Amino acid sequence: MRVLAVADSDSYLKWAACLLGDLPAGCVTELAVVRTPIAPSPEQIAAAVSGPADGPGSGAQAPPLTGPPIGPPIGPPVMSARSVRRLAERTRPDVILVACTGPVVDVLVSDVFAGLTPRPVFVSGLPGISVPATEKAWLFRSGCDLFVVHSEREVAEFRDIAGRLGGGGAVGLARLPFLRPGAVAGGGNRIVFATQAKVPRPREERERILLALAELAGRRPELDVVVKLRALEDERQTHNERHHYQRLWREMGEPGRLAFAAGSMHDQLTRAAGFVTVSSTAALEAIALGVPSLVLSDFGVSAQMINLVFEGSGLLGTLDDLAKGDFRAAAAEWCAANYFHPPERGDWSELLAGLVRARPGEPARSLLDGPEHAAARRRARLRVELHPTMLRAGYRAKRRMRRYLKALS
Repeated sequence: MRVLAVADSDSYLKWAACLLGDLPAGCVTELAVVRTPIAPSPEQIAAAVSGPADGPGSGAQAPPLTGPPIGPPIGPPVMSARSVRRLAERTRPDVILVACTGPVVDVLVSDVFAGLTPRPVFVSGLPGISVPATEKAWLFRSGCDLFVVHSEREVAEFRDIAGRLGGGGAVGLARLPFLRPGAVAGGGNRIVFATQAKVPRPREERERILLALAELAGRRPELDVVVKLRALEDERQTHNERHHYQRLWREMGEPGRLAFAAGSMHDQLTRAAGFVTVSSTAALEAIALGVPSLVLSDFGVSAQMINLVFEGSGLLGTLDDLAKGDFRAAAAEWCAANYFHPPERGDWSELLAGLVRARPGEPARSLLDGPEHAAARRRARLRVELHPTMLRAGYRAKRRMRRYLKALS
């Protein structure tokens, strides 16, 4: 089975690289990055495809390059949508894993890859915690034959959405690739705070987190307190981050002893004595490695805060708990229902193999087909076709024109 994976951002690239590594032996895989304004940097690409032996990316060799690489010598190429289409025409994959944000998934499947012969099986999914399941996520991926999620709860919720809305294909269960059995973290001397780009949004709430981390560092000088960044200040990521933690710390006058690091989360956790986040999939990796953890609830526990899934986990706590170094273990019952199911429960690769054997079959039906969605698809096509520099110039011109027209009115 030949599989082509296409990613558009750092988070999805990591997920795609790991998922390819979990395919059965004998599969031929290739990985590419479609060029968008949120495409990962060369450093992010290299980190995504070269994990440690027992961490993300293990079990698979680095995906082969196709065409001239952009960035470091290791890693997949960054390509325009047209180039990705030509790659698919040349390699004729049995499966295309569309590991991208929702609008990009929709436009790649419905437009860029339309008319490929033979038609490949289209697979998509979400790279992290997806509770609660949303109709929007399903709508954008309803043109795919297989939708991959990572817990029994997520499967049930998305199957319910599929039953109500229709469209799409099968919902398959995988285990988050970095939760595979492996080494367990030892007693390190590092406290790791995993940032989240979207939450909390207000500047003052982020400042409160940094101050609590600094208080912990002051109380426990034997510990290294590290803010693990999703991206450096000048790097793009899946979601925009208005108040970048490292820039915010400088603007606060650096009132304490904190370190900031990008790169591999796995490397940080193997040296961790404790882990804290507001909402991050890295919490699951910390649990898997046996690192005592804390999920901050000071700013709410809700779908908007992307931490609703941690209700009942035993990990919810406060900034006061953080400052005191009060980390804890996750409840076993919660783990069984959320992401730590036995590996044999996963059925996504069997479903995929069945879809490949059944071709030609009835392809998935996108719920976004129709004239009412044509304009949105044209905008999404521009994101994957035009160079990001041109797009940003266009966005700036559009904003200036709006301000000019508003001033005239």
